[in-house]
Amino acid sequence: MDNARNAGARGTFVPARRTAPLLLIFLAACAAPPKPLVAPPTVAPVALPAAPFAVSKWEMLPDWQTTDLQPAWTAFLQSCRALKSKPSWQTVCARTVELAQPDNAALRTFFEEGFTPYQVFNPDGSSQGLITGYYEPKLAGSRIRTERFRYPLYAVPDDLLTIDLGEAYPQLKDLRLRGRLQGKRVVPYYNRAEIEAGKTALQGRELFWVENAVDLFFLQIQGSGRIELPGGSLVKVGYAEQNGHPYISIGKKLVEMGELKIEEASMQGIKGWAERYPEKLPALLAQNPSYVFFRELPNGLSAPLGALGVPLTETYSIAVDPRTIPLGAPVFLATTYPNTAEPLNRLMVAQDTGGAIKGAVRADFFWGFGELAGIQAGRMKQGGQMWVLFPKGAEPALSP
Repeated sequence: MDNARNAGARGTFVPARRTAPLLLIFLAACAAPPKPLVAPPTVAPVALPAAPFAVSKWEMLPDWQTTDLQPAWTAFLQSCRALKSKPSWQTVCARTVELAQPDNAALRTFFEEGFTPYQVFNPDGSSQGLITGYYEPKLAGSRIRTERFRYPLYAVPDDLLTIDLGEAYPQLKDLRLRGRLQGKRVVPYYNRAEIEAGKTALQGRELFWVENAVDLFFLQIQGSGRIELPGGSLVKVGYAEQNGHPYISIGKKLVEMGELKIEEASMQGIKGWAERYPEKLPALLAQNPSYVFFRELPNGLSAPLGALGVPLTETYSIAVDPRTIPLGAPVFLATTYPNTAEPLNRLMVAQDTGGAIKGAVRADFFWGFGELAGIQAGRMKQGGQMWVLFPKGAEPALSP
């Protein structure tokens, strides 16, 4: 499905990729004549969602007693690489070294003794949310432009500014503004249509050239992938930056235009439409102003890097909204396999973020690399419930 991971990690990804909701306000302020700064501006603080958690019990987690915890353990060990120095995680991460080749019983005891499960709720009080999927695609490409390979994969442009608003105003912590200088003013960076029309100086910033425009578009949505070069070798690429514009779903646009039915607006359905109407494709892609820039990754990486900065684990890592779900935390997910009612209940680990992954009960399921993973990811649009496991002693503060 056209699930919009970009813009921020979909993966990989780098932390704190959110574009400030106060973009227009901030830019307007930049355009105004300078005034002496005697106090922070009196703009309303950004309304972030509260942490809507309720203490739960292990027996409330579907299939908890029978689920295979070994793959989730592998993913959690990756999280501890990033979290072990943080006070809330020091104790549980230190305990992982005490377990040598643990079986499921030992792992279940580890989690039950070290964590407290909290069910996640939406602001309206519901426990059901949307679970989508993403993956690591493979594209045919080249390091040089040829008649076959005509669509560029760009590195971060030199004129792209990234401003951490939290450094000036604490109420805007973890929010970033992306833009460019126009004289002495900061203005929004070029949108997708402007970039593809050549309005920005990106010559020489091409990392690779690929053969298919819609595949490149979906690579930007997924946030990471592999490029197969003419000699057959594979190189890995991952998210480096984004132009600061919001993601707009082209699948939704096609439904609104009457080009696809809602059940057809999957990644596969959109690619099929693009093959039938190549002359309409540029105008459709321009409907999404968001644009992602990449970096080449070391080939030794086992998987894409998520927003946590550690490799993702196939079918056991998820992308979440970090305003609600802490990155690195184990999350028990109760959903169903794509386009079925077959239960998919397992312990996952929150290791990534994404531009369209907004809300409390909201996750993007990482299916891994390749065509089969892409099929599953493209079809996944399931309902689901989530429980976050918080280390004991570091539980969230709940409203009275």
